[in-house]
Amino acid sequence: MSYRFLPPELRKKVEGLLSQMTIDEKIAQLASVDIRELLTDGELDMDKVRRHLSKGIGEITRPIGTGAVLEASRAVEYLNRIQRFLIEETRLGIPALPHEECLSGAMIMGSTIYPQAINLASTWNPQLVEEMTGRIREVLRTVGARQALSPVADVQRDPRWGRTEETFGEDPYLVASMTCAYVKGLQGERLRKGIAATLKHFAAYGFSEGGRNIASVHVGLRELREVFLYPFEAGVKVAGVVSVMNAYHEIDGVPCGASKFLLRKILREEWGFQGYVVSDYSTFRLLCRHGVASDLMEAAAVGLKAGITIELPRSDSYGEPLKRAVEKGLVSESLIDEAVRSVLTWKYLLGVFDEPYGNPRKVKKVLDPPRNRKLARELARESIILLKNNGVLPLDKSLKVAVIGPHSNSTKILGDYAYPQHVRCEKVEPKIVTVLEGIIRKVGRNRVRFAKGCDYYSKSRNGFADAVKAAEDCDVVVVVVGEVSGFHSETSCGEGRDRVSLRLPGVQEEVVKTICEVGKPVILIHIGGRPMELGWMEKRCDAILEAWLPGEEGGNAIADILFGDYNPSGKLPISYPKTVGQIPVYYMRKPASIGKYVFEDSEPLYPFGYGLSYTKFKLSNLRINPKRVPPVGYADISVEIENVGDMEGAETVQLYINDPVASVSRPIKELKGFAKVLLKPRESKSITFRLFMEQLAFYDPDMQLVVEPGVYNVMIGTSSRDIKLRGRFRVVGETAKIDQRRIFFSKVTVE
Repeated sequence: MSYRFLPPELRKKVEGLLSQMTIDEKIAQLASVDIRELLTDGELDMDKVRRHLSKGIGEITRPIGTGAVLEASRAVEYLNRIQRFLIEETRLGIPALPHEECLSGAMIMGSTIYPQAINLASTWNPQLVEEMTGRIREVLRTVGARQALSPVADVQRDPRWGRTEETFGEDPYLVASMTCAYVKGLQGERLRKGIAATLKHFAAYGFSEGGRNIASVHVGLRELREVFLYPFEAGVKVAGVVSVMNAYHEIDGVPCGASKFLLRKILREEWGFQGYVVSDYSTFRLLCRHGVASDLMEAAAVGLKAGITIELPRSDSYGEPLKRAVEKGLVSESLIDEAVRSVLTWKYLLGVFDEPYGNPRKVKKVLDPPRNRKLARELARESIILLKNNGVLPLDKSLKVAVIGPHSNSTKILGDYAYPQHVRCEKVEPKIVTVLEGIIRKVGRNRVRFAKGCDYYSKSRNGFADAVKAAEDCDVVVVVVGEVSGFHSETSCGEGRDRVSLRLPGVQEEVVKTICEVGKPVILIHIGGRPMELGWMEKRCDAILEAWLPGEEGGNAIADILFGDYNPSGKLPISYPKTVGQIPVYYMRKPASIGKYVFEDSEPLYPFGYGLSYTKFKLSNLRINPKRVPPVGYADISVEIENVGDMEGAETVQLYINDPVASVSRPIKELKGFAKVLLKPRESKSITFRLFMEQLAFYDPDMQLVVEPGVYNVMIGTSSRDIKLRGRFRVVGETAKIDQRRIFFSKVTVE
């Protein structure tokens, strides 16, 4: 690994420290400690600090966000004491690099809880995501963290997988766009003042066998590179991400945590990644479970050789087991030096040596200020998708509204990496606005009737009668159903919460049916981390909203949309299947995959990119210039969009490309650009996508990344299925090999 990009004085500092270190001190820099290992009865125990950290430490695991110390400012004081010990009382005075989670906001008691990642993808608004992670950066810097274990750059292909909600969806281009925005906001323009983002899980974690977490992934090398590695490659080359985390699973017999092919050949040699690799929690124990190591000593050798720099969340292998591996000759000390050099380098670059401490006096001011709540509401509003509307929405505020369902007055509308759901703590939290509260704020308590109807997973129908009475007393019914996200047994989505069905759990579908029989207009709102199987509800309900896991301002955001104070603009980042038996049903399949079953077709109920509005838009005047393009040139693809309705609204114009004849089979369409445009009634704008021919590159039969000559189809639409305009251009000349400095994204201009 070369660090020639570093100024000479920094290289000298790193090499100077490294030359002084004993083998124990080196290994300590590759290890981590869970903050709970340093506490006794919730108090920092300095005897434990001295015992565990006398040789130094690489990282401190979630010192603020484990829940072991509830009050954030107190936890920051503890972290500062630990850092002071490392700097003043260890031989070399090297501070630790503390990390936290921040998938949907800093996972810290009382911090703003933004919508879950699948919501962020549903906004199709990378700029808003970058603004969000900029706010998260401020929180994490204040508490003393320097690394965040986000974002999830996995392309998702099976919604049975519990971690579907943590992803940006099924399309590599959209995932890459959101990933880069997330990383840029978190790391900031000056890395010394930023937070190291961590791309995870490297790689192809989102297409596991049967949708089961950690299970094997069956994917060919071409698809691996073109689809599943694409967002990671963009994150490295475009966003300059600092850290990468390995995935748990194996590909063709090789666990990702043991894969030199992934962690060294592709990541470092091909892409030029200069950052550091952290292990996903318990990776080394899983290497033993995978059967590629007999014990933690062998696992340490396997992981280090593969390219894992630091072990998280504690030193199962990168401790005494790694030292024994060196003594037995399983790994060389020079390999350890390589990893330690990386750790020290990034501690300097991230400003850990210069600013090791958090600011406990400032913590309360940055956790959940009004401006962050406002942004959380804006993100939630932009993420909610109107799937169906027969005219009942938006609602008039003079109507009497029945609010029914297990999610209607629940604060469990958060993702699995939101603090209350992750650590099961509901104390001292930011105010989480329920759907019921949001509706009451719009129309007043006297116009609202509430009945829970049923629980999430219980089979009891005892609440049905109250639900029917509430519906009969009102003009319209809002039914809020779905799943609870988290890690524990009372949840059904989130990490480790995989399902064989996409049907609503418990008797929720039955309560919807019972309410529909009352005869009042029914608006169905789904809250959860994956698409659900709507079945008969799709035809019977008058309107359907997909809200995913909308965060602390979710109730207000949903009410804004229900009553027309905000025009819905969310678009699906994942295809919505009719039935679980269609999976995988992603849009960019190959031509031969578009077949039929005996009693069903293979088309989703709602396609990728789909979402309705309260207004209407018209696309026209497609222009492609030039029509003949060299393989390393570009074409400007322009289109006019007009709001032909009576309400201000935003539409996401989507550019798809198809290569109909190539040396290998290509997808029926691929997203290559998008633009979210806000228009007043009768307003029109011009959108130009500058499509670089390098974006058309694929791996040919010899696994060379090439752009081939030929005719390419252009499709402009409002979803992957709703194509409004079509055209074509020709790539002329010889096949061009594309080097590692490829272009990943279209340049979009809106005028």
